Amino acid sequence: MSPDELRYWFEDYLEACNRHDLDALRSLLAPDVRRAGAPGGVDAWLRDVELLLEAFPDYRWKRIAVVIEGDRVAVHLRTRGTHRGTFHDVRATGRHVGAAEFGMFRVVGGRAVEYAGTGDEALLAQLRD
Repeated sequence: MSPDELRYWFEDYLEACNRHDLDALRSLLAPDVRRAGAPGGVDAWLRDVELLLEAFPDYRWKRIAVVIEGDRVAVHLRTRGTHRGTFHDVRATGRHVGAAEFGMFRVVGGRAVEYAGTGDEALLAQLRD
């Protein structure tokens, strides 16, 4: 994929995230996508997103920076949402939280095949304070 195609791929990915459109996300991820430190496969990825959105129904991602190199897309995002449901065993607090998120996608044939990035620690820290 060209750098422009990778940029468009990420724009589609980010828009699907912000629409909370799990079907669109599925079309952008390889069935056997690998994630550093998390269960692999598209179903596990989407289940984690679903749990996040159940806990933060207004969750949004904002692009700060995108860097393309080869078949990789590096991103810096800012996230925000209101804690309305249980998240990692923390009951709803009603708190509005936000965090910086960093990720590295490897994209082949229009689908992410690998991902490594920041986890949920920053959100959890805000909920437990």
